[in-house]
Amino acid sequence: MTAQTSAYNAYKQNSVTTASPGELTLMLYNGCLKFLNKAKVAIQDKNVQEKNVNLQKSQAIIAELMSTLNMDIEISKQMLPLYEYMNHRLVEANIQNDIEIIEEIEGLVTEFRDTWKEVLRINRQQQYGSGNQVHV
Repeated sequence: MTAQTSAYNAYKQNSVTTASPGELTLMLYNGCLKFLNKAKVAIQDKNVQEKNVNLQKSQAIIAELMSTLNMDIEISKQMLPLYEYMNHRLVEANIQNDIEIIEEIEGLVTEFRDTWKEVLRINRQQQYGSGNQVHV
């Protein structure tokens, strides 16, 4: 392992261990999108094993997102069936080698990720203020 690779891995590890729960959720969404994209490339390259590995990684991330839902909150009750649908569709995509299904799920994950980013931004703004307000 090169020193550069080692430093990068240490940086990645530190990013995860110091991230807030909200930032970790954002990382999960981004990771899911990365693996979905790799699965699409693997289908195009006719690499069945690589496709399977990356779709299973995407499913594991969705399962993790499902497990972190707080079912006492109404939005979580609405998100759970969507995550279940996404997982089901990824199984179909894996069996059928279907890029269109993967793209459908990419669209949903992207929407969730972008919404989550906005929630984090608003939360930070409320928590720390806009910083450019002048109080008289």
